[in-house]
Amino acid sequence: MLDLTQDIQSLTTFRRRSADFLKQLKKSKRPVVLTVKGKAAAIVQDAAAYQRLLDIAAAADAREGIRQGLEESRQGQGQSAREFFKEFDAEIEKKYGLSR
Repeated sequence: MLDLTQDIQSLTTFRRRSADFLKQLKKSKRPVVLTVKGKAAAIVQDAAAYQRLLDIAAAADAREGIRQGLEESRQGQGQSAREFFKEFDAEIEKKYGLSR
């Protein structure tokens, strides 16, 4: 969560005190919003916190894919694993000239 008193700073202030900001980022794990002429221009974040954000996004994406698959299954869409592999095997056999 942002702390409006510490986590929104001008780019000029960040340039002048970058070492202090890097210590703050590492300690607080909160991003800092950098402004130019009073408007948000960039967000600076500790590398570990950014990696955690990427991990959360990847997990959320996987959960969403699973949720969509389950919903499609409930609606009778898709096919059974048996049907899928039967078609897959037939395609592989045809592609590579294999026979059983």
